[in-house]
Amino acid sequence: MEVLRPTLIRIGERVYRKNAIQEQPYQQEEEEDFSAVSPGDCSDEPCDAFVVEETEKGFQCRVEVPSPLYKYIIGKKGETKKRLETETRTSISIPKPGVEGEIVITGQQRSGVTSARTRLDVLLDSFRRKQPFTHFLSLPLNQPNIQERFLQFKEEVLEKCSQDPGVSSSLFQNPAKLHLTLGTLVLLNEQEIQRACDLLQRCKEDFVEQIAGGEPLTVEVAGVEYMNDDPAVVDVLYAKVHMKDGSDRLQVIADRLVERFVASGLMLKEWDRVKLHATVMNTLFRKDPSAEERHNPAPGRSSCKERESFSGRNILKLFENFYFGEVRLDSVRLSQRFSSDASGYYATSGQLTFC
Repeated sequence: MEVLRPTLIRIGERVYRKNAIQEQPYQQEEEEDFSAVSPGDCSDEPCDAFVVEETEKGFQCRVEVPSPLYKYIIGKKGETKKRLETETRTSISIPKPGVEGEIVITGQQRSGVTSARTRLDVLLDSFRRKQPFTHFLSLPLNQPNIQERFLQFKEEVLEKCSQDPGVSSSLFQNPAKLHLTLGTLVLLNEQEIQRACDLLQRCKEDFVEQIAGGEPLTVEVAGVEYMNDDPAVVDVLYAKVHMKDGSDRLQVIADRLVERFVASGLMLKEWDRVKLHATVMNTLFRKDPSAEERHNPAPGRSSCKERESFSGRNILKLFENFYFGEVRLDSVRLSQRFSSDASGYYATSGQLTFC
């Protein structure tokens, strides 16, 4: 079935077919090979997606690649790089490990350089998808009144439901890190972090200021819900969030932000719409209180086997309408995973302010 119905990968306006190959894994990760969906040889590849320069010796193309991805392009004993060079009749120059710079593809034929660059783009997209995310767009909910009500929620849940299967104090979010997650990003060097920060500011100018009206958005955090379809086997319990004025402005801003970040290539599309929620209990916290996960983990990276679910039936029954409070949202943060600032919230790499 992988041959008859191969996985399709989109990069910009182009679509590629992914073909798995049988090779020795490199650092416990499968290598993959890709070919364009469009029929024909490499001379049929579109070249307007990137610049191919003509030189005295032929043609060349430059591509910026974060240094942590070099090893995947090189492959075990240089096999991936050699295969690309042989099949496209090009030479690929890669900076030294740990040195940020450009990969340069050179060849005597424009078609070969174009084909090598196309295949390199698809490989990089595949490898990037396998990386654990490093940052995420968040809206802080850790104002004192919300933290106080959250701690009351935790106390009452442990008082009334501690005998339920799997329920323990280790499941609860750190109150200083209560937040809404809009989407996750893999940012592998300072240049990519700066790109994300710049995009946030452009989003502010393009649509956020107009939608928010130059003022904070007042929301209410009330009620709890679970992620899966069985209340007796829960991994994530979250608090629901809605605009106090009944409008959908927060939802519109969240959806448009994610849309822009996905279009830029900085974020992977996971859902058609952002699910506005604040995690209050998560089974990942049992082993790692600072854990933060994609809501749609990449294949092969699911942590379900490591998680001990809990029964949320009584919690949902007793706290279905629990009121956590009202909060004024004034910024979207580019938050760094596994970090803390002076307030206890995630360290901020950049932010977009509403007012």
